[in-house]
Amino acid sequence: MIVEGGHYALVLALALALIQSTVPLLGARWRDPALMNVARSTALAQLLFVGVSFAALVTLHVTSDFSVLNVYENSHSMKPLIYKITGVWGSHEGSMLLWVSILALFGGLLAAFGNNLPLSLRAHVLAVQAWIASAFYLFILTTSNPFLRIPNPPMEGRDLNPVLQDIGLAVHPPMLYLGYVGFSISFSFAIAALLEGRIDAAWARWVRPWTLLAWIFLTLGIAMGSYWAYYELGWGGWWFWDPVENASLMPWLAGTALLHSALVMEKRNALKVWTILLSILTFSLSLLGTFLVRSGVLTSVHAFATDPTRGVFILLILCVFIGGSLTLFAGRASRLKQGGLFAPISREGALVLNNLFLTTACATVLVGTLYPLVLEVLTGDKISVGAPFFNLTFAPLFVPLMAAVPFGPMLAWKRGDLLAATQRLTAAGIAALSAIALAWAWARGGAALAPLAIGLAVFVIGGAITDIAERTGLFRVPFAIALRRARGLPRSAWGTAFAHAGIGVALIGIVCETTWNSEFIGTMKPRDTVDVAGYSLTLNGVVQRQGPNYREQVASFMVSIDGEPLSTMTPSKRSFTTRGMSTTEAALLSRGFSQLYISLGDSSADGGTVVRIYHKPLVLLIWFGPVLMAFGGMLSLSDRRLRVGVPKAAKALRGLQAAE
Repeated sequence: MIVEGGHYALVLALALALIQSTVPLLGARWRDPALMNVARSTALAQLLFVGVSFAALVTLHVTSDFSVLNVYENSHSMKPLIYKITGVWGSHEGSMLLWVSILALFGGLLAAFGNNLPLSLRAHVLAVQAWIASAFYLFILTTSNPFLRIPNPPMEGRDLNPVLQDIGLAVHPPMLYLGYVGFSISFSFAIAALLEGRIDAAWARWVRPWTLLAWIFLTLGIAMGSYWAYYELGWGGWWFWDPVENASLMPWLAGTALLHSALVMEKRNALKVWTILLSILTFSLSLLGTFLVRSGVLTSVHAFATDPTRGVFILLILCVFIGGSLTLFAGRASRLKQGGLFAPISREGALVLNNLFLTTACATVLVGTLYPLVLEVLTGDKISVGAPFFNLTFAPLFVPLMAAVPFGPMLAWKRGDLLAATQRLTAAGIAALSAIALAWAWARGGAALAPLAIGLAVFVIGGAITDIAERTGLFRVPFAIALRRARGLPRSAWGTAFAHAGIGVALIGIVCETTWNSEFIGTMKPRDTVDVAGYSLTLNGVVQRQGPNYREQVASFMVSIDGEPLSTMTPSKRSFTTRGMSTTEAALLSRGFSQLYISLGDSSADGGTVVRIYHKPLVLLIWFGPVLMAFGGMLSLSDRRLRVGVPKAAKALRGLQAAE
C-alpha cells in the first residue's frame, strides 16, 4: 500500500500543479480574486501530496522493500540506517523526486508567507512555479518513476554506490538542490513581471530574499560537495573543474550577479531589464545543470542517468523553459520602463562592473563545459577541457573583480568619489602590501603570483573591515559611541562585510594549498617512516576489519614532531562485495587551518601498501570562506528592511486591483 500510495500522491500532485498553472492565470486575466487565490491553496496542497510521496519512498528504503525497483538497485538490508535514508537521493529517481519536492516547498513557502504580494503578482508567480513542477512531474512519472515494482522480488538489494555511502551525501545534494531549485522563484518573479508588464523597486525587494535564500544554500552546497570530494575520493584535491562541478558553479556566479543587480534596482530603480534577464539566466543555468547530471551525457560520480529517453525529455524541458522565457523576454522587455541614471563612478557603477566580470566568468565556464559536448555531437571527436583552460580564463577575470570589491561599499549612490574611496582604503592597502612582503619572505622567493594573490585577499578582507569602521566612526569617535553605532547598523551591512571577507579568506586558502602543498606518494611497509613538512609518519601496521556491508583494510600511522608523538591516523580502504567496488577513506589531522592527509592505495606483493601523504597549509580556509559568505547572506536575509516597508505598498496595490 505504501508503494501505491506514494505513486498516487505523485499523480495527485501533478493534477494540482496543472490546476495551479492555469486557473490563477485566468483569474488574473478576468481580475477575479477567488480564482487568483486558487494558486495559494493548490500550492499548499501540492506540497502536501509530494511530501507524502517523498515520505513513502523514504519509508520503502528504510524498510528495505526490495519489491520496489529503486530500492533494489540502490539499497541493501545491511546498510546503516543513515545511508538507507540518504540513499533515497543517491539514485536518479529519488534525486528527481527530491528536486521536485523542493520546488513544491518553495512554492508552498511563497503561498504561505507571500501575503504582502499583490494578488495578481502572487497568482502569476505561483502559476509559473506550477508550469515547472508539471513538467518535472511528467518527467518522473513517464521516465523516472521511483515506485516501479519488480514482479519477482529478490531477497537482497544491489546496494548503493559505495562512494555515495558517506555522511556528506546527507548534506550536499539537499543543500545543492535548495540552491538550484530556489532560483526558480526568481525565474517565476521575472516571468510574472514580463506577463504583467510592470516592474519596480518593490518587485526587487520582494524577489531579493528568495534569491538570497537560494544563493546561501547553493554556496553551502558547493562548499560541502567540494569538501566531500576532497576527503572521500582519496585524491587530495578539492576542485577538478569537472563538468558537473561547473554545472553548480555557473548558477552561483549568475546568482551572485543577480543579487547585486537586484540591489541596484531596489535602491535606485535602475537595471530593470538586466535584472529580469539575470533572473531568467540563473535558473536556466540550474536547469542546464540538471540536464548535464540527469541526462546521461556525462560520466561522473555525480551523474546517474544513462537512459537516452530521460535525456531527450529533459532537453525538451530545457528548450521549452529557456527558449520560451527568452522569447517572452525579447518580446516584452522593451515595455519595461528604465529607472534613474547614475554616473560610472558610483556604487551602481561598481555593482555593474561586478556584474560584468561575474557574467563573463560564467560565460567562460559555460563555453569550456559545453564545447567538448557540442564538438562530440557535431564531429564525433572526444576532447576534454581541463583545469589549464579554466585557470587561464577564469583567474584573469576574477582578479580585477576582487580588486574592485572593496571599492563598491565606499562609493556613494548615483555619483561617487573614487579618490575619497581610495583614501579610506589606505589602511587596507597597507595591510595588503605587508601581507605580500611577509608571504614573499616566508616563501623565500619562489612563485611570485602567490604572495600577490594573498595580498589581494587581505585587501578584500581589509576593505570589509574598513566598511564597518567607516560606518561606525571607529577611531574617529569614542569607542562606546562606535559600539552603539555598530549595534544599530542594518544587518545587511554586516552581511555584506562578512560575505566579502569570506571571499578573501577562501582565496588565501586556495593560494596556500595550491602553492605550498607538500606530498609523499610511495610504498610503505610496517615500521617504515617518512618525513613530510616537518612531520614524521610511521606506519605501525595494517589490519582487516568487517563493517556492516563492507570489509576494510585499516592502516595505523603514528604522527610525531621532533620525536614527540602527536596523534595516530587511521586511513582505510573499503571493499563492497555486493557492488564489487572499493572506496578510500582518507585520514585527516587538522592543526589550526592546516591538515595532514593520508589515503591508501593498492597493496603490493611484497607486503607493502601504496600511500599518499599530503600536508596542506591553511586548506580549511577554502571552506571556511564560503561558510562566512553564507553567514553574511543569513545576516542580510534577517534584515528587517526586506520585510518592512513593502507591505503598505502591496496593500495599496491590492486596493487598486479590487477597485478595478
